[in-house]
Amino acid sequence: MAKKDKMPKGKIMIKNKKASFDYFFIDTYTAGMVLTGTEIKSIRQGKASLVDTFCYVHNGEIWVKGMNISPYFYGSYNNHEQKRDRKLLLNKKEIRYLETNTKHQSGFTIIPICVYINEKGFAKMDIALAKGKKEYDKRNTIKDKEDRREMDRAIKRF
Repeated sequence: MAKKDKMPKGKIMIKNKKASFDYFFIDTYTAGMVLTGTEIKSIRQGKASLVDTFCYVHNGEIWVKGMNISPYFYGSYNNHEQKRDRKLLLNKKEIRYLETNTKHQSGFTIIPICVYINEKGFAKMDIALAKGKKEYDKRNTIKDKEDRREMDRAIKRF
């Protein structure tokens, strides 16, 4: 089967909508996630949020902090914590690259972009090495978006 760029309808994709507005993406990676049983069930229902999340490297492992996964409705006493740190799975080479760039260069951080379920049923997270935008960069982004919208409207008229 050939890989498709867009996810088929019905698949879960939880996005961090504000990330592209606040940051320039330098490199992007796809990482696996270490989850418990009730966490994956909640993600499959779309009950997760990436608002105010970030990733950090600790002891050669990469972790996501601040990710909210709502408790599973049918879970019993085995239900998970909502905002615990979750481990991400990347190659050592990729982790070393991200660690050196975030520690030795100012302004760089690791931001989660989206969480989705792949074709095999595993939860994956797209993360990016990112540099923060200044206020004038954000204004330029808004202006470009408005210009694109106006051009699309003009094209549809004719």
